[in-house]
Amino acid sequence: MPRITSIEPGFYRIPLPTVLTDSMHGEMRAFELNTVRIRDADGAEGVGYTFTVGRNGAAIDAVLARELTEIMDGEEADEIERLWHKAWWALHYGGRGGPTVLALSAFDMALWDLKAKRANLPLWKALGGFDAKVPCYAGGIDLELPLDKLLRQTDDNLGKGFRAIKMKVGRANLFEDVERVGAMREHLGAGFPLMADANMKWSVDGAIRAARALQPFDLTWLEEPTIPDDPAGHARIVREGGLPIAAGENLRTLWEFKLYVAGGGVTYPEPDVTNCGGVTPFMKIAHLAEAFNLPVTSHGAHDVTVHLLAACPNRSYLEAHGFGLERYIAEPLAIQDGFALAPDRPGHGIAFDWKGLETIRG
Repeated sequence: MPRITSIEPGFYRIPLPTVLTDSMHGEMRAFELNTVRIRDADGAEGVGYTFTVGRNGAAIDAVLARELTEIMDGEEADEIERLWHKAWWALHYGGRGGPTVLALSAFDMALWDLKAKRANLPLWKALGGFDAKVPCYAGGIDLELPLDKLLRQTDDNLGKGFRAIKMKVGRANLFEDVERVGAMREHLGAGFPLMADANMKWSVDGAIRAARALQPFDLTWLEEPTIPDDPAGHARIVREGGLPIAAGENLRTLWEFKLYVAGGGVTYPEPDVTNCGGVTPFMKIAHLAEAFNLPVTSHGAHDVTVHLLAACPNRSYLEAHGFGLERYIAEPLAIQDGFALAPDRPGHGIAFDWKGLETIRG
């Protein structure tokens, strides 16, 4: 059995080419990238990562460097389920969310990368395999873009092979959101998959009002209409708003997803492999959704997540947004005619430019 012999965290700050804005996080000028490289006694290496929108990366790095290196030293790398629970309970009292779960997410991802590489399988096949072609959409962070620039961005994404688009809503006045979504619908035409993301902007009653106002535009879903701490409120929005609801990028555990799914608070469960605890709970969340006959989507980290959705029979759309990471990996995600293609390289197949990342170390 392969024993873990070294654990090497990394912490970097990736500047963004343009300032990104949504309704609640404000202006984002850089993303933080936390990586972890796990090596076993045979010299094989697995790589995992997580990210933030600009804060708490140092806390994640500390959990990886001070806690997980000690907890996992000398452990059997293949026993991923056992190691996940060992870390969860060792860190539970001072963790159970936030930077701790993001650190665990990166660590778990690295274990799965290592396991798939040792089996000489791409991760999506190591997880069971379903279909390497995954429907995907372009996720724009574009709340403050003038309408003409929003439409130009959309045309650029169509030129890159996307056949579904997500835009931001949650402006100061609802009529502005309605006007912009209406313009996008007219620009894309009837039937084109269009999503809208509010990034937790509204109260429950405000979200219901907004959903009803946006009903005429045939949205595939309305995403994160209110705060993640209110599953009962989400259930009201699903029942009374008249639109499918995507949510989950800010949920941190399988058990939080259970509250949403069993409580009727989500139509498209949306885990993020970098903050829900890693590959291990992501797949459990996807299977939970399947048991309730719900389609699963994803948030962020598309270069890894394409493998996870490629192993899910109930997958819907992959969110394609690399947060500037594509500048530091050898082979960015391939997109053809609306589908993301899960690579056949062993593991998740991401090869970081470690020398380039050194120039932006946090």
